[in-house]
Amino acid sequence: MKRSKQWDVRGAVGLAGVFHFLHCWASGCLLPFLTLYLRHLGLTASMTGIIMTAKHLVALVWRPVSSALARRHNKRRVVIIGSVICSAMAAMILLLFPPTGVSMESGSCNVSQLNANHTVYEFDSTTREPRTTPQTFSTRVAYSAEPKMRFTEGHRAMAVNHSANSVTKSASETQTVEAGSDEISSQEALETKTTQGHPPKRKSRSLRRREEKQEETDMETARSEFLGSLKVMDAQHQMFFLVMIVVGIWEVMAAPLEWTADDGLHEYLDFVDATDRHGTVKPWRHLGTAGGMGSTGILVSILYCLIGTVLHFYAYAMFMVIMVPVAALLPLYRHKRERLPGSGLKALLLVRGDPRAMLCAITALVTGMASSAISDFLLWLMQDHSASELQMGITLALAPLCQAVFAPLNGSVARFLKSHGRLLLLGILGLSLQCLYYSFLWAPWAALPAQLLAGLSTSALWWSIEAQCADTASPGTERAVFRVFEALSLDLGAGLGSLLGGFVVQKFGLGVLFQGTAVMLALWSITLAVLQWRIPRQRRINYSRLLAADASEVSESESDQDNDWLEKAMEEDKGNNNWRSSEK
Repeated sequence: MKRSKQWDVRGAVGLAGVFHFLHCWASGCLLPFLTLYLRHLGLTASMTGIIMTAKHLVALVWRPVSSALARRHNKRRVVIIGSVICSAMAAMILLLFPPTGVSMESGSCNVSQLNANHTVYEFDSTTREPRTTPQTFSTRVAYSAEPKMRFTEGHRAMAVNHSANSVTKSASETQTVEAGSDEISSQEALETKTTQGHPPKRKSRSLRRREEKQEETDMETARSEFLGSLKVMDAQHQMFFLVMIVVGIWEVMAAPLEWTADDGLHEYLDFVDATDRHGTVKPWRHLGTAGGMGSTGILVSILYCLIGTVLHFYAYAMFMVIMVPVAALLPLYRHKRERLPGSGLKALLLVRGDPRAMLCAITALVTGMASSAISDFLLWLMQDHSASELQMGITLALAPLCQAVFAPLNGSVARFLKSHGRLLLLGILGLSLQCLYYSFLWAPWAALPAQLLAGLSTSALWWSIEAQCADTASPGTERAVFRVFEALSLDLGAGLGSLLGGFVVQKFGLGVLFQGTAVMLALWSITLAVLQWRIPRQRRINYSRLLAADASEVSESESDQDNDWLEKAMEEDKGNNNWRSSEK
């Protein structure tokens, strides 16, 4: 007798939670700090915005296509494992690019930690006597992938000994050296004349020295040219195009991961009729993102003088490699029946046909633009206020941590406000206040209250979007409708926000970017409130209540029919009895 296959729903959900936790931890180690690394490479704000826009647009196009192809050919596990490995390798390519020399300074690696005060000997050109100048080496080091400890104790000792020996020379020795130099110069002149008349077979020492110096100069020039084949561009534009190509390849490798794994888990749970457990994975994503941001910021701050900020890339690659055995055990399932084609197009038509869903879609686009501009250039603003990696990491981790903590309050908040439209307005106003607060930032730690507000505002926005999806979607299209809003916010809106934000920062500065974003969100919140008031509210149809009502009506009609039949039978029986009695 063939045994039936056992389906461990609890274990499947737990393993999926671990997978998404590790994936978001790896992403939190690197992605929030990526624009800061691009700034180190010497790219301007507009170049950084264009690169991030290309990244979001690649995800917008390739993520749904790759997910559909993986399901169609039943290669989800292969796609997930390949995406994990290839994205880790593609991210490490960025470490091969040297800075172009216009990088901005960030975390400081104070050389005075090794030796606080050092005496530098300088020479007075008039008296030729040494004068001591105590200096403290507190040079700030650029945000880099290599530690910038260039001053060692050996170099300092050599410099001091050399200066002391040069001071003790006598005047007679100095004259001897000058005389010797005159003799060498006259000898070189005679050799030059001899070579002009009768060129010798062997080159003189002076010519060889000159040739060696010329070769060294040529080699240094060749090293400074990063792309010798593209001599038309300067080094900065060469770096820009190379980084954009690498980031595009990286996104092509990483984009299929999340949707493919999520689709496999959902079909698995749908097969065993446990789709209500799918939402329990989401808090683990927020916790993983917060953990990656905070832990990497702390470690980079501690180990900055030893290995530099290359730890961001190594942490990302390490956690992606750890994900491989988890991905090999990830619960995936593919229904035998094919999915109905055109589900995405049907979801777009559903959103387009509902006025309130259209308002929610525009809100998702606008808030996606604002969130992308904030996330791309917030660390630039903190860096200008001398923030360390520790402060950056803890500040960024606070927002997803709040989203994970307040996730269970979704239903209670919605019931309290009695309308997800009000919740949507509160989320937009919260983001507007956050941007306005950032424009007047005065210290790195002052960003913590704004990040707390950002976590609450983002949670309110997505709670409202989920409620709108439940109102708009027809049975079987809930996930497709939600992904329409998700793509509008996280991909299309984020790409537009990065592009516009980069050009605004390039032309007007960081303060104008945050103030303009705050004004844009405030104006849209007012417009949204007016439009929601003008659009008539459609009553939500509860299909379960309708089914229950239909069942009760059917039962009542059947009971009525039974009563009618019984009454007829009793009347007939009574009539028959009367007829028999009359015959008697």
